[in-house]
Amino acid sequence: QVQLVESGGGLVQAGGSLRLSCAASGSIFRANVMGWYRQAPGKQLELVARFTSGGVTNYADSVKGRFTISRDNAKNTVHLQMNSLIPEDTAVYYCHLQNLDSYSNYWGQGTPVTVSS
Repeated sequence: QVQLVESGGGLVQAGGSLRLSCAASGSIFRANVMGWYRQAPGKQLELVARFTSGGVTNYADSVKGRFTISRDNAKNTVHLQMNSLIPEDTAVYYCHLQNLDSYSNYWGQGTPVTVSS
């Protein structure tokens, strides 16, 4: 079992910044990947940023140059630094972990981000 706890969401004006954090605990294996997804009102869940199995970062085109994903392997924690926020970034952001051996997926409860104009 793996538990993911997100934090750092909130309300911010356009142009502002937020830093999201995701702390993983439980049965965490060495071979896993972590990332961030989001779901905007009336939209499908979409990938925002993640680490691939090779440790390379992937970003959605809409956030490239504005968002940065980072990790602290010792603490099993992933962060998402969000700069130059725009109203279209408004969504519930979910932390995600996939174990590369079992391909089991784990999700946090989500942290809401609202960007006002």
